Amino acid sequence: MNVAFRNLRCPPSALFSGAFATPVKTAAIVIAAVTFLLAAGAAPASAQSRIKDIVNVEGVRDNLLVGYGLVVGLNGTGDSLQSAPFTQQSLIGMLERLGINTRDQIDNLKTANVAAVMVTATLPPFSRQGSRIDVTVSALGDSDSLRGGTLLVTPMLGADGEVYSVSQGPLVVEGFSAEGNGQSIIKGVPTTARIPNGAIIEREIGFNLNQLTTVHLNLRNPDFTTSQRIAQSINTFLGTPAAAAINPATVRIKVPNKYAANTVALLTDIEQLTVIPDQQARVVVAEHSGVIVMGEKVRISTVAIAQGNLTIRITETPQVSQPNAFATQGQTQVVDRTNIEIDNDDDKRLAVLDRGVTLQELVNGLNALGIGPRDMISILQTIKAAGALQAEIVVI
Repeated sequence: MNVAFRNLRCPPSALFSGAFATPVKTAAIVIAAVTFLLAAGAAPASAQSRIKDIVNVEGVRDNLLVGYGLVVGLNGTGDSLQSAPFTQQSLIGMLERLGINTRDQIDNLKTANVAAVMVTATLPPFSRQGSRIDVTVSALGDSDSLRGGTLLVTPMLGADGEVYSVSQGPLVVEGFSAEGNGQSIIKGVPTTARIPNGAIIEREIGFNLNQLTTVHLNLRNPDFTTSQRIAQSINTFLGTPAAAAINPATVRIKVPNKYAANTVALLTDIEQLTVIPDQQARVVVAEHSGVIVMGEKVRISTVAIAQGNLTIRITETPQVSQPNAFATQGQTQVVDRTNIEIDNDDDKRLAVLDRGVTLQELVNGLNALGIGPRDMISILQTIKAAGALQAEIVVI
């Protein structure tokens, strides 16, 4: 889900309107601002994030649309009607709706300028009837390219089976393909295209945000500490305990009386508040690519590490054995020659990592052993198994 917020409608100074009449009041405002920042757990600006950047508003979400259609006007790169029966049936059905009967000529339909496609789009929240959205078109059959094609009128359905938009228009294809007798070249994906502003919204999804009496903020990265800090920041701003962290992923806000029937104004005012998101001590390992990402909270207890590699090389060198020049018997044969080398890398030394080292010290210590990313993954998992790594390891 994506949050759809409006821009802040008033500058931060407007929150203290009327408070600049005298120098004494000005000083009071400065003290109040400092008190607010301290109560919200303020830190350097670089460590803070706006609430709008770390939460989603429940109910403010995108909706996915899908449709099935035909692309025409292809230069011989469309579907083969014999191998794509759904394209043939769709073509016959479309022509019949236009008053052309081709059922008696099914065997003679050999056009290669038509392709069956799936059309997808995303309906943004609060989209109004008559506005336009982008659509993506993907080939469904054995079409070689959609370049030069035009999508015919295609209804776009939601999860409830209702039509929410209708798409049509010329395709924009980034990839291309070319083929000759002895060589072919393909750049990009010529069987996928886009139509900018290619769909018109025909049905709106009703959602009256201003009538809500309770608003739920969903954290994109659930965390107990972060949700509590968000609630405290909102309560400090509103001056009333309207927000509460009900779980690590949700902050519930009861709309105050001054924002009754105007929830948009409430969200507009609190979206610019800043908090310090907390993060778990976590090590994320991408096994297939050897990528390791470690958070700054990762700590380890005192541990000694040694890493060595045992390498076995087996080399096959076949040789030819043949009889002497004047021998009357014997045959020429291939004789196998196998050479086995064992490289036991025992030159690595033990490295001691002290208790509570930081992320930088941990990386420096592992790099000092000459360890690559693949071996580092095994070492981190071994440290975790020994109980010395105070972090969660996530393998993706």
